[in-house]
Amino acid sequence: MRTILKSADAALAIVVLAAVVLAACSSGSTPTAGDGRIRVVVAENFWGSIARQIAGADAVVTSIISKPGADPHDYEPTPDDARSVAGARIVIENGIGYDPWMKELVDADASSSQVVLDVGKLLGVAAGGNPHQWYSRAAVERVSARVAADLEAADPAHRDAYERNQRYFDETALAQYNALIATIQRRYAGTPIGASESIAVPLAATLGLRVLTPAKFLEAVAEGNEPSASDKATADAQIRKHWIAVLVFNGQNSTPDVQRLVDEARAARIPVVTITETLTPANATFQSWQTGQLRALAAALGRATGR
Repeated sequence: MRTILKSADAALAIVVLAAVVLAACSSGSTPTAGDGRIRVVVAENFWGSIARQIAGADAVVTSIISKPGADPHDYEPTPDDARSVAGARIVIENGIGYDPWMKELVDADASSSQVVLDVGKLLGVAAGGNPHQWYSRAAVERVSARVAADLEAADPAHRDAYERNQRYFDETALAQYNALIATIQRRYAGTPIGASESIAVPLAATLGLRVLTPAKFLEAVAEGNEPSASDKATADAQIRKHWIAVLVFNGQNSTPDVQRLVDEARAARIPVVTITETLTPANATFQSWQTGQLRALAAALGRATGR
């Protein structure tokens, strides 16, 4: 949740107002596509991939943030985004301060028939909490179940298909993802790691790893702020003294402080594992993206620990 300047807020408000006017003038703001399928609009493609797999052929799912490298924290929506949201039967936002622009779009053209799934509210994560909940397996399970339930309620004619797709996603599509999580938990539980920002915290909790980097350092980087000199010194010392086995690096948020840590870790021969905030490549599924990252992390942990 990086800090957004007031000028950006003003620009966002102008974009949203213009988008609402355009949406009101368009004739396509209906909760179904031209072929009768319901529309689902998702703020980010990591949740969008899950929604698309559960929806199958019976709903049209669109993700607004879909390009690798895009920053969901301070994205400025377009008039097309506003029209898409206004015409959706179901809207999915991450919440927890991660995508405030999505709430602006929803509130600008609220409909009594529109279902809004705020992931943060579903999970009970309060404002100011860690927004990167797609790196938590427990959160993914809860979100997939809720997406299926919302689809079934909005489109009861295809209830059986949504239930079937959701079971397949949880039991088959996520099989390798779950197996890798179990393997890392079994082999490396308790292993100390470093991280570039707070995105690694729910991942570490899922895997049973210990993040030693100061929490305030992680939060500062995630919010676009400068870490304190004390926290920088602690993170540097953890690398220099080899107190961490690997460094988990968010490749979509590389500040000078983060790049320094990465360079120091590589110089100290501490493996650096890159993860991203959104699907990489953009056409990946949630499970192929996460599985690839987990394999890289498992390999790095193996090299670092000899296990």
